[in-house]
Amino acid sequence: MRVIIFTNGEINYPQRLLDLIEEGDVLIAADGGARHCLRLGLLPKLVIGDFDSLSETELNNLEEAGAELQRHPTHKDETDLELALLAARDQGAERVVICGALGARWDMTLANILLLAHPEFSSLSIHIVDGPQELSLLQGGQTRQIVGEPGDTLSLMPLLGGANGITTQGLEYPLENGSLRIGATRGVSNVMISHLAQVQLDEGLLLVVLNKDRRP
Repeated sequence: MRVIIFTNGEINYPQRLLDLIEEGDVLIAADGGARHCLRLGLLPKLVIGDFDSLSETELNNLEEAGAELQRHPTHKDETDLELALLAARDQGAERVVICGALGARWDMTLANILLLAHPEFSSLSIHIVDGPQELSLLQGGQTRQIVGEPGDTLSLMPLLGGANGITTQGLEYPLENGSLRIGATRGVSNVMISHLAQVQLDEGLLLVVLNKDRRP
């Protein structure tokens, strides 16, 4: 089961996003992300949040169209995206694609990215997508295969400390049992040299950023 979550950030490549959605995907809107759905001609199955970004008229229209509304208090500990991810997990999702999570506000952007490392979501395969860019998390003991094209940019950035035992294949600048330190930029802007790259991590957390925009 795959869930597509729309948040209230910026969506810069609407057609690429529409091309991404497949039959059978479950759509969840985190509060104002419902507006993105409606602009794209989509109806979310669930709209969740404190609804500070949606008017009562918009909420009524969504409910009349068949969307389930799940309202939470304004004074809460979780962001609307975190609530949406919890709902996706509880509904049995295995894969989650998050759209509209980047841009607009940098505090929210960083919080959205760091949600990938939340232990509550360790069972989910989560990808943040923004047009040609795709962000995901690699945890210690995992190996990830990345599908792309020669010339695509792949960046590896450690979170919450250093990442050790990194071995890569299919990249212009390979690592063999290497390490990356948080704050250092050694892992930024590597380049895929084939249609398939592989990253193996023994220890730590790595943010994996694939950029398929090969324009100079």
